[in-house]
Amino acid sequence: MRTLEELIDESDPGMQRIQEWIAAATVHVEILPPSDQREQVLLDVQVTTRSTMGAIAYETGGIVVDDGWLRFLGSGHPSFTRTLPAWNQGRSHGFYLIADDAIGGFFSINGGKLGEDFGNVYYLAPDDLEWEPLEIGYTDLFHIAVTGGLSDFYRDLRWTSWQADARRLARDRCFFFYPFLWTAEGSIAKSTRNDVPASEAFDLKNDLFQQFSGD
Repeated sequence: MRTLEELIDESDPGMQRIQEWIAAATVHVEILPPSDQREQVLLDVQVTTRSTMGAIAYETGGIVVDDGWLRFLGSGHPSFTRTLPAWNQGRSHGFYLIADDAIGGFFSINGGKLGEDFGNVYYLAPDDLEWEPLEIGYTDLFHIAVTGGLSDFYRDLRWTSWQADARRLARDRCFFFYPFLWTAEGSIAKSTRNDVPASEAFDLKNDLFQQFSGD
């Protein structure tokens, strides 16, 4: 296990690149200040601050992208209490959760369970019960998100007032649709939309995923 001194990279800090990308962002991005748990968070995550994920874990309480639509986990904040390692505790088995969105979609790094592309990002969409390979890594996902590159990705999962609704949504909650979007009866246009804790939404989807996958 690497020490804090080994994990903090002052010669090539990833946060510098993150701030450059955010300065040129085409969507609204909010950097939450880091919590007093950040040292323990970095020790638990065991990635250096040279990496994008390590920098976000240590230097921020989380980063909120596109009017609150997408949330990258960090060291926690009063408005975004989930920390990167705590959110994974008891939930990640062969993958590592890194971010989620306002509609109950979850992003994870493949730790070997989801496919042969170890280290790449997968997405568990609100309208699907299978993890979808995105064929990119964490850094690419973050960079694409802040440059507005996910607009097409979400095109069929947004509604007219999505921006205003996402701004009002608490960052530890997500929208939940009924009938479920993964059923023939469910749709963004017709399903009832309420918000629930992100933990409830993920645990339900993960339980269903395991049932359907036979794991």
